Amino acid sequence: MATYAIGDIQGCLQPLKKLLKKIHFNADQDRLWIAGDLINRGPESLQTLQFLYEIRENITVVLGNHDLHLLAVAAGFKKPTPSDTLDDILNAPERDSLLNWLKQQPLIHRDSTLNYTMVHAGIPPQWSISESLRYAKEVENILASENVNSFLSVMYGNEPNNWDESLTGMDRLRLITNYFTRMRFCTPSGELELKTKSYISDAPTGYYPWFDIENRKSKNDNIIFGHWAALQGKTNQENIFALDTGCVWGGTLTAMRLEDRAIIPVKNS
Repeated sequence: MATYAIGDIQGCLQPLKKLLKKIHFNADQDRLWIAGDLINRGPESLQTLQFLYEIRENITVVLGNHDLHLLAVAAGFKKPTPSDTLDDILNAPERDSLLNWLKQQPLIHRDSTLNYTMVHAGIPPQWSISESLRYAKEVENILASENVNSFLSVMYGNEPNNWDESLTGMDRLRLITNYFTRMRFCTPSGELELKTKSYISDAPTGYYPWFDIENRKSKNDNIIFGHWAALQGKTNQENIFALDTGCVWGGTLTAMRLEDRAIIPVKNS
């Protein structure tokens, strides 16, 4: 029995199947963690979502920004972009079942036995893991509720950009979501910079990769994340594991076996 964490699939079903074959994934024994962005931009978004839905009892998923984007587009609050590959999902007979399943998925997953936490983008420096789980639950509850559309309708936006416990309503939920699904660079106090999406060397003055903030509360925790393909899987932190290695851009799809931290990539070709 093994547990494998996989980075952003983004609708690249064939590399996923090739990777599962390479790691000899056994759905009766093994467990699969997926660090968000299951779909979009790749060629088989519907087929990927169908495949994961079929094995949903054997996988653990956290939501990424592309997964939330699908929910907003499906609800009519956001227009698809030219690079989206969501039409097949939106027009599928099983659309509602797939979307309802996504709405039930968390923003963060913690396994105290394995001693790993998984999130799509990262954890802001001012939050501990226990605080992160508590704040994520606020968004998860509304996504799974009848009030989901009230959130999806105002989910997009870069403000507010820094945490204050006194934040309320949709501003609070938007910021929590941005931390977990969009963050790359921030200040030591947790102020977000959401425009820069490239290399660490491109960090704006005063901003740092979230995992390089020296005094962040989660510094001693093992954290798995995706989202940031430009890192090419490298964080230079022994307990921070970047698993988005740019599969959808012609790179690799990467798995990490949690029990021994073995890294297993397959080329998207």
